Amino acid sequence: MHTLDFPFQSFPELTTSRLLLRNLNSNDQEMMFFLRSDKTVNAFIKREGAKKIEDAIDFMNMIQKGFEDGDNINWAICRKEDEKMIGSVCLWNFSEDLKTAEAGYSLHPDYQNQGIMHEALSKIIEFGFNTLNFEHIVAYTHYANQNSLKLLEKNGFKLQNEIKDPGNENNVILSVDKVH
Repeated sequence: MHTLDFPFQSFPELTTSRLLLRNLNSNDQEMMFFLRSDKTVNAFIKREGAKKIEDAIDFMNMIQKGFEDGDNINWAICRKEDEKMIGSVCLWNFSEDLKTAEAGYSLHPDYQNQGIMHEALSKIIEFGFNTLNFEHIVAYTHYANQNSLKLLEKNGFKLQNEIKDPGNENNVILSVDKVH
């Protein structure tokens, strides 16, 4: 993982018509625990799930340090009306030449299939290209995760059959390129 000198002094809050994308805070601990432990949310993710709230707090501390070090930006997805976290979206795993970032996301099942993740993901893609000057954004998803595949394709991602995920043979890799 490579670090980036962010072109801003404080965490970049982003807004869409319905959403606020903001920095994580201590009010988000229970939702982060849910997102990292719920079987539905994690059905296609190959990782150890959170077992207790401290696991989520440790993860939040790690990504906050990662932001401070220029390694990632992880936004809490919130509805504008109450600023309560309902999911997360991030750019991370920057390439050595700092031209490529990986997008990641998760959303509480109660808010899925409402266009929320499309709205959040399209906003961070725009931010990644226009503010951070990435040339490519990639995403890894399980080949059977149809909702994730549709989301990525709706956001312009194309399947990269020639690239494999060495950590998970069930993942496919998609990418979108900056339009010049």
